[in-house]
Amino acid sequence: MNLKEIRSKLDRLKGAKEETEKQILDSNLSLKELGKDLNWHEKAREIVREVGLKTQQQLQYHISDITSLALESIFDEPYELKVEFVERRNKTECDLLFVRNGERIDPISASGGGAVDVAAFALRIASWSMKRPRTRPVIIMDEPLRFLSEDLQEKASLMIKELSKKLKLQFVIITHEPTLAIYADKEFKTNIKNGISNVKELCIKNL
Repeated sequence: MNLKEIRSKLDRLKGAKEETEKQILDSNLSLKELGKDLNWHEKAREIVREVGLKTQQQLQYHISDITSLALESIFDEPYELKVEFVERRNKTECDLLFVRNGERIDPISASGGGAVDVAAFALRIASWSMKRPRTRPVIIMDEPLRFLSEDLQEKASLMIKELSKKLKLQFVIITHEPTLAIYADKEFKTNIKNGISNVKELCIKNL
């Protein structure tokens, strides 16, 4: 190999070396940028996690508070509703439990239907109150407390009246229980004759 060929080879090796050094520099810059992006992503994920936890705490307090108050207003030995957020299958799920004297109870399988009805009623109110923006302040329910025992119907009627006042929320309730309408502002009786519905206003109350 003559001198000219050696110089040519050196030039090629020098060019390859410079290209390799440029690639290393570019890779280092890319790694640095990726490190910054990863740091921002980790910070963003932490913020999302904290917001999620605070939201869960607010939901837990709001739902538990309204439902437990509703149960307390009707039952002498009421359950307390406990809300728990758990991770299942990489998703956050909400468990609702009744608690009494420290004992955790599945609301559906281990409690009377009346308590479940009252809890379901209160949960619907809590759900409405958390909407942003809220819908019109009117909730229509068909036999919402049908399993509640007759001796507790009057307490339930008073509870509905108080919720209506405090939340400025109108309830339109369809029921076969006359006692549940004791504290209603207006009461209507509906019957069907020859396939035609007839509605009669029984009275207007100022309770």
